[in-house]
Amino acid sequence: MKSILVLNGPNLGMLGAREPEVYGDLNLEHLKKQIADWATADQHVEVRQTDSESMMIEWVHEAFNNKTDVIINPAAFTHYSYALRDAVAMLEGVVKVVEVHISNPHRREKFRHTSVISSVANGVIAGFGLESYRLALNALT
Repeated sequence: MKSILVLNGPNLGMLGAREPEVYGDLNLEHLKKQIADWATADQHVEVRQTDSESMMIEWVHEAFNNKTDVIINPAAFTHYSYALRDAVAMLEGVVKVVEVHISNPHRREKFRHTSVISSVANGVIAGFGLESYRLALNALT
């Protein structure tokens, strides 16, 4: 069975309440249920969310130690967290990493156009709403 960690960064715990015109009106619990429904029989998927940069880095270290593939929505950490970028870089050649975004950052404010994570991820899926996570799961099969 393939293990996959789905890691969500700051403010994603407020899905459904925060900017529903951008992120939709479905909450994190709905996303967790959707991901469980989308996972194949040979995928064990665990969805996590944190507003803490240090916790996100610890989870990436856990993925490294356990050789677990990662789907990561770094949220705001995408644009400035070199510490998270360095942690994700350790995964190269060890496991696969797919960076995911619910919205398309390139259609938003200019500061969102730069990702420090993309260059160390195997791929990036953005702009398809919660479907971005389903596409990422498919990419890891």
